[in-house]
Amino acid sequence: MQSDYAKQGKTAAIVAYLSVIGTIIAFFMNHDDKNEFASFHIRQGFGLWVTFYIVGAIANIFNNWIIDTPLYIGVIILIIYGLVTAIKEEQKEVPILGKYFQEWFTFIR
Repeated sequence: MQSDYAKQGKTAAIVAYLSVIGTIIAFFMNHDDKNEFASFHIRQGFGLWVTFYIVGAIANIFNNWIIDTPLYIGVIILIIYGLVTAIKEEQKEVPILGKYFQEWFTFIR
């Protein structure tokens, strides 16, 4: 049963990780159906893209590639992890920040 439900929201869940624009598109794709699987991944994707831009702002302060590169690589790895779980139709939070994204972005339904 979960698998069929996940398949219904799978496209929106995958699109959410592709870019910030993809997250917005996925939000509107899920607006009428309110698929919880898609909502879960939209919250994760939105949180990851917000984190990506916050990391960019912090990295800009240091302006040092030794600090910038690991931060960007870490966030990109989390985005890829989220994308892979959406493709596999799994509802796993991204490590470290995922549970906070689910709490902070409850306005995404």
